[in-house]
Amino acid sequence: MRDPKRVMAATVLVFEALVVVFASLVAKDLSGLSTLQAVGGGAVLALVLVLSSGLVGRPGGYWWGSLLQVVVVATGIWVPTMVGVGLLFTGLWVAAVVIGTRIDRERAAL
Repeated sequence: MRDPKRVMAATVLVFEALVVVFASLVAKDLSGLSTLQAVGGGAVLALVLVLSSGLVGRPGGYWWGSLLQVVVVATGIWVPTMVGVGLLFTGLWVAAVVIGTRIDRERAAL
């Protein structure tokens, strides 16, 4: 059986990567960034998020995922709406880790 904490955390990172890609397309028009900076930066961040979903469950994987939440919120420097989006995903990240940990404990108790 798969580790629910790991599955939920990795899912949050992958969906967050999709949102970052779409947000980078918006950022090219709403920010002072060039198209290359906005779309390229968004693509790099999205790629890091997807690759990091594979690190979840390994030593330091959850800390790395938490750091990426800070990075996504920080993109609000260029697109202020990303602060809200980043905080939303930070909440999902925390929920995935907390609820996943609780499920792991309950399974272990059985």
